[in-house]
This record gives sequence, C-alpha cells and structure tokens, in this order.
Amino acid sequence: MFNAVQVINQVVFFLVIISVQSSQASVPETLLDSESSRPIVHTPVGCFRGLRAQDGDYSMFLGIPYARVDPENVFGTPIPVRFEGIFEANDDTAICPQKEEFNKTITGKLDCLHINIYVPNSASVDHPVPVMTHIFGGKFEFGFPSRYVYGPRFLVRHDVIFITFNYRLGPYGFFCLNTSKVPGNQGLKDQVHALRWIKENIRYFGGDDSKITLEGNSAGAMSVDLHQHFLQEPLYNRVIIQSGVLLTNGVIQHPDPDAPLKLAKQLNYTTNDINEALSFLNKVEPHELIAATTDSDMFVGPCVEKQFDNAENYIMKYPANVNSVRIVDVLIGFTNDEGYGGITVMEKEEFEKKDFVSELLEAYYDFKNESKILNDMKKIVRSFYYGSNLHRADNMRPGINIFADFVMYHPIIRTIRKYLDSGVENMYLYMFSYAGERDFAKDKDNLSNTEGTATHADELGYLFDISYMKERVRDEDMLIVDMMTELWTNFAKHGNPTPKPSKLIPLQWPRVSQDKLPYLEINTELRLGSRPMHERMSFLDLLYKHIGRYHKEHLWIEH
Repeated sequence: MFNAVQVINQVVFFLVIISVQSSQASVPETLLDSESSRPIVHTPVGCFRGLRAQDGDYSMFLGIPYARVDPENVFGTPIPVRFEGIFEANDDTAICPQKEEFNKTITGKLDCLHINIYVPNSASVDHPVPVMTHIFGGKFEFGFPSRYVYGPRFLVRHDVIFITFNYRLGPYGFFCLNTSKVPGNQGLKDQVHALRWIKENIRYFGGDDSKITLEGNSAGAMSVDLHQHFLQEPLYNRVIIQSGVLLTNGVIQHPDPDAPLKLAKQLNYTTNDINEALSFLNKVEPHELIAATTDSDMFVGPCVEKQFDNAENYIMKYPANVNSVRIVDVLIGFTNDEGYGGITVMEKEEFEKKDFVSELLEAYYDFKNESKILNDMKKIVRSFYYGSNLHRADNMRPGINIFADFVMYHPIIRTIRKYLDSGVENMYLYMFSYAGERDFAKDKDNLSNTEGTATHADELGYLFDISYMKERVRDEDMLIVDMMTELWTNFAKHGNPTPKPSKLIPLQWPRVSQDKLPYLEINTELRLGSRPMHERMSFLDLLYKHIGRYHKEHLWIEH
C-alpha cells in the first residue's frame, strides 16, 4: 500500500508535469468531443484510436501496451497483449517504477510497458515513411518516454514516424540471478519486445519497416550498442548512438546474486532462500521496493547471464568476447564537454577530496596488486592532465577532461574502431558544441554556462520539443534545432545525414574510415574536423597500448 508521503510525492510529481505540459496527462476536450475525427489504426494485435496533434500535422497514438508484466513474476518475461474492440491510445503518462530525475520522487507502476507513436499526416500504408525509435537514458535506473521530454514535433515535420517506449528499470529490469525465472537484463529484453512489436506492426501506421533507425542517448545509447553486439534478429536498419557505449566502465555489472535477500531484509523479511525472497518481493508495492533499493544504495544494471534452457537469454558473454557487431548504418558522437555537468555539480569540499586519476585508473584497470605499476601510471597520467597545476576547486578543467576522456571519449573512439573492424562501412561521427537556452542537462541541473560548451545530454533540447522549453525560441537555438533534426532525419531516410548540400546544411559530411576519423562539429556554423581531442586520445591510446593487458575488459576475454 502507499504511505502518505509517497502519495503526496506522487501527486506533486504529476502536478509539476501537468503544469508545464497541459496536453500530457489529459486528452484535450476538443479532441474528445469529436471521436469520428480521431485517427484509428487497425493492426493484427488490435485497433488503436489516437489523437490529432494541435501543434503540427501529425497524429499521436499514446500509451499502447506492447506487453504486460507477468503478475506472477514481475522481474521476468512479460506477457504479449492483444485487444478486442478499440484501444483508446490517448495517454502517455505511464512511468515504470523509479526514483525520477526531476523532483527525486519515487513514482511509477508496473503497468508501464507502453509505446508512443507519432505519425506525420504524410504517412500511409501506400506511402510509408522511415521510422525513428528512441531509447531514453537514465543509468538504467530512471527515465520515461513521454512528451514531457521527448516531444516529437521537431522530428515528425520531416516526414518520419517517431516512437518512444518504456522499459523496466532498477530491480524490476536488471536483477541478475542464478535462476531461470530471473536470469537478468529484463529491461533490455523489454526493449527487444518493443522493437519486435514495432517491426511487426508499424506498417499499419504508415511506417516503412525496412527503414527503422534505433537511437538513444547515454544509457539509451549504451542499450543500442548492446543490441548491436547481442541482438540476433534484424529489427532495425540504422543506429544513432549519442554519448554512450558498452566500453564505458560499469555498463556490464558483476551482479550480486544475493540482492533479493538484501532487499527483502531491508523490508523486514529475512530468509536465506532466493526463491522465498523473490516471492516476497514480487508482492511488495513497487514504490516500497524502489525506496529500499535507493536506501540500500544498490545499483543493478546489465550483466552477463547464467544460461538456462527454459529461459529467454540475451547477454551470454562479456562484450570483449564478441568480435563483431551488426552491420548497419551508424551515426555516433558526443558533446564537446561531456564531463562538465558531472564534475561542476560537485560541492567544493567533495571535489577537492576527489582523486580522479586513481579512481579512473582503478576503475578501468586491474594491476593485480602490482602497486609499482599503478603508482607509475598515476604519476604519468597526473603529469599529462595536470602538469604543474594543483587539484583545486577553482581549476576544475583537468578533472573535467580526465573524467570525460576515460568515461566517454576514448571508449567511443575505440568503439568506432571496433565497428570498422567488424565491417561497418557507412558511419558518421559528430561533436555537438553549441551552448544555448535549450541545453537539457545544464537546465535540469541548474548549471551556469560559463564555459560556453555542451555537456552530456545537452543536445536533447535541440532534437526534442521539451514541454517546459516551449517558450525558448531564440533564433540561434531554433537554427540548431533545424540543423540537428534535418541531419538526423536525413540519416534515417537515406543512411546519409547530408545526401546533398542544402541552404541549411551547405556541406557534405564524410564517412569515417580505417585511415581517417573525420567529424562534423555542430554549432551555429557547421565545421568539418578530423581526429577530435587528438592529443588526449593519442595519450590514452598509448596508455592502452602499454598497459592494455591490465584493462578489465581483457580479464574477461575467453581464450
């Protein structure tokens, strides 16, 4: 049952959403008054009545269940759904259980495996248009796909169908146990169920099921990279990977098989039997389980599963043991200051206690108690990034750079090389460097924009019609919106973001190749460059070359 505080938090959260996005939580009366004018799509799994958008020439089919959580095993495989009659697809407010990122309140319900489809009026069964499917980020702990953040207006005006969907998070999505009922990665498997639904049904909405682009940011991009490594079914044709890859340390977890026992104990149920603990947790009110997970500081994420014959298996080996990826068209990149937001949010005292060099070396490498090698590497890395500068709060730049290089830039550059080695030939690299009033991360975390750069996830405000940014329409910001959405939708349509020069995009973006690493810098003036962060990436290449045998990914390679 809900306790009073949780009820109040839930109400506050939804009041905030409603106040900034009047159409999200309720159906406009003008649309409901005339059901005959509302679009209906007939598919093999049911009929869906959507809404006509009021801010553009497109229709919305919101909150369609692509599966439902099994009440007998809320941590396991979902159940397919079909509908008799007409399903009213008019509500995109479903959120899977989580501690959400905006107000830090615990919210959500298990009836959340829903999909949102935005269809331009130009689409029809006879004239299908390309499809863009977005996976939201949030550390596999939080996030939701509604118009509160992922408003479709900027994208669908380019004659593409845009899709978002929910997937289970935290313990519901990523318990990884030695049991066939909960082998792990259920959140990723939810994503696969959604992708199957899209592949099988999107044609009835006017989508071209031979032109499906899978895209994601942060943990969503890591999800895309995971599917590139492990998905066996041809459920998409192109990928857009924004600021997140598998090679970032910590994406693949070493699971705690006793996690259910610990959470059950946190909730005053003590047992040494995993099945008993799971049976108990299965009946626990979701908000209580999320609260217990948060209070225990427990993180669960993607893992290498134990194999069971009677289970749906997915990640069966560490990515280092997967020598090739799916051959599809690839658009991949990052912002030009990925570490800015993660570091500048720290209090002065917290920052000055940090030893980024030690933390990152020990996170990515295991020197097997060879302390001399570790200490030598610390000196070399510290000298390269800090020189004679002191580690202090009024000079955060060295810490920002080393954090971004280890966590984001070098893993992405190495991922590009792996894709090339796998045979991917059609790949484009970007760097987003614009700073404006629609910067998503800086706005959310209330960061001052003193650097004039783009931090992790800032570009989202220029791809999506974020509800609380509707009044932010400066000419420069909207120029970036226009450029970004034209590049992204061109890629979805043609596999090439610049099929021909236009007034808005007066250049041709060269592909990445084995001997060249060109990239497009996205700012008010588009600029072509080569080998981003060249000196820093060359240093980390050299470091990896000399101590790569200690890199943790190599400790997992099967010989």
